[in-house]
Amino acid sequence: STADLARLIEAPVILIINTGNMTRSIAPLILGFKNFEPDVNIAGVILNKVSGPRHESKLRAAIERYCDVEVVGAIPRSSEIGIIQRHLGLKPAKEDEAAMATIASIGTLIESHVDLDKLVNIAKAARILPEIAAAAAAHPTPTVRIGIARDRAFTFYYPENIEALEAAGAELVPFSPMYDEHLPLDLNGLYIGGGFPEVFMGELEDNRSIREQIRIAVEAGMPVYAECGGLMYLARGISWEGITREMVGGIPCDILMHEKPKGHGYIKLTTTGDSWMKSDIEITGHEFHYSEVVNLGDVKFAYKLSRGKGLDGRNDGIVYRNTLASYAHLHSLGAPQWADEFVALIKHIGNL
Repeated sequence: STADLARLIEAPVILIINTGNMTRSIAPLILGFKNFEPDVNIAGVILNKVSGPRHESKLRAAIERYCDVEVVGAIPRSSEIGIIQRHLGLKPAKEDEAAMATIASIGTLIESHVDLDKLVNIAKAARILPEIAAAAAAHPTPTVRIGIARDRAFTFYYPENIEALEAAGAELVPFSPMYDEHLPLDLNGLYIGGGFPEVFMGELEDNRSIREQIRIAVEAGMPVYAECGGLMYLARGISWEGITREMVGGIPCDILMHEKPKGHGYIKLTTTGDSWMKSDIEITGHEFHYSEVVNLGDVKFAYKLSRGKGLDGRNDGIVYRNTLASYAHLHSLGAPQWADEFVALIKHIGNL
């Protein structure tokens, strides 16, 4: 959490409070935060969504009387700077052409209503952290070409995972399941990450040519790694709000969307050895999905769960031919071997 990180590096905390429908009650709220974990240094407060000067003055008076903390700024309520939210949280910036303009507007508002000099001075009170030499990034000559799905439907990739694959000898070649008619040439594997295929399932269904190419690649044994949104795309179809759209059909299952999350939070997995990952390795990851796998055929599983929902509360990671598709989002620090083992599989399958 933010509090844990601030405690670890001994950094001051700026508490940002949504002040809607609040006046004097802001004081016990701040005091609660200050007293709950006294070793967390709450050094300043920013009042957010302030309805006007009178509201701000009441908030400041309560804080001055009861709380030993500085007010760093007061941001007025505004309908022009909101960021669109939907299931799974904020709308990804890559989907919103106006994202940078919104960010610029927020910056202008902050500059006008927050004492940035005071904010910087508070930040200067943080402990100076020891210098740590950065590890030299490995950039071997690529030996395999992995197609990576990147468009508005597939946006969720940890940069460290990309770096881990490149360090293992992979060249990442982007393609769009929404708009490209063909996969890039001379690919040895596919990486289909997280995203919102349900939002764009009409466009994904319409691109029949690339769906068929991916299905043929899966059946031919091309190594494929897919996470969450990638799993949904590889399924036979997605059903959401009474509408069903065809997807790749690369793995024997269907996807059913729900109104509430079916899995959310940290996930702990143990590899089974039925995929290209070595067996009995404990790894950690994260899941956040409103979808559910239904009508699952006879498949093997890559993981046993000790925490999380996964596919059915016990298993995650559908293994079909050389495809591994799971709800778990892995990070290269939580599963440090996955990139090397995926590239090793690609080399073995392709005799590279």
